[in-house]
Amino acid sequence: MSFLLRGVESRDLNQLCSLAKQFVLLNLPSDKKVLAQKIATSEAAFSGELPREKAEFLFVVEDVENEMIVGSSQVLAKHGTPEVPHLSFKVLQKSRISNDLGIGFIHKILRFHEETDGPTEVGGLVVDRGYRRRPEKIGKQISLVRFLYMAMRPESFSQRVLCELTPPLTEEGRSEFWEALGRRFTGLPYAEADQLSQVNKEFIRELFPEEDIYLSLLDSKARLVLGRVGETTEPAKHLMESIGFKYLEEVDPFDGGPHFGALVKDVSVVKASTWATLSKKTEGPFKKIGLVGLIEGGCFRAIQSALNESGNTVSLPEKSMNILKVNEGDKLCFSVFEK
Repeated sequence: MSFLLRGVESRDLNQLCSLAKQFVLLNLPSDKKVLAQKIATSEAAFSGELPREKAEFLFVVEDVENEMIVGSSQVLAKHGTPEVPHLSFKVLQKSRISNDLGIGFIHKILRFHEETDGPTEVGGLVVDRGYRRRPEKIGKQISLVRFLYMAMRPESFSQRVLCELTPPLTEEGRSEFWEALGRRFTGLPYAEADQLSQVNKEFIRELFPEEDIYLSLLDSKARLVLGRVGETTEPAKHLMESIGFKYLEEVDPFDGGPHFGALVKDVSVVKASTWATLSKKTEGPFKKIGLVGLIEGGCFRAIQSALNESGNTVSLPEKSMNILKVNEGDKLCFSVFEK
């Protein structure tokens, strides 16, 4: 089975909507009108028509043989502007000491933080349920291809990249952290507040406390989930860590989910990326495997493929060349994995 990684196109609307119906995600709703707008924004971003502050990239993975969209991922080129700031709680330590009693404590505290010149953010990764746990590792492909694209167009992204991971939630989808903190200051249920924050963050800045919050004052259920990820998010966390992301000692102000980040240049996929000219050789043995990408006329295409590199050239199997629709002499960018 063969898979093509590429930027979303308007012809993908119906299939993307079907994929979205498998999930309940605010950044990939199963609403055709909303998805159509997201696709249009992504196409404009890939074409270089939008400034970084407005560029949102939507990537899809296509089962070429069945002509089916089976996964997607997203990149927000800049998360945090004066109009829509990036909000978080910094997780810090504060010492309190009594010299008279000869005792002291080191408390963990939360400090509200607002950033108006924010990083690039990756998120929105989904894979069709029928394509999970496949040997091709579709989720890994559609996740890592975003960083190959960042390596190809560094001017379109911030120097830092952020990933907000989902914490443990109850079976009813409730956040214990929100119940212990956010709900007390806003009066809103978690789902409603989370949805509202997608279009309006004013209520967070105005209603959340400006003072430090001592974690010892929160109940044990809220403290237990702070900075942790849910069971289904563990694979994503391990993948991010494997390519250079680290916990930033900050959490989401809604659910306490951890924020992981890195410098774009330090992400392993970006560090290993190389530009080369495609050679005409299509016969193996091919000794390496990696992601190979092409930007052509504002369109982005990529594939995970076996390959050989020699000097300033790279060679691919004929099947990979056909899927990627490339010819001898094309300029490609590739990033090699350990085989």
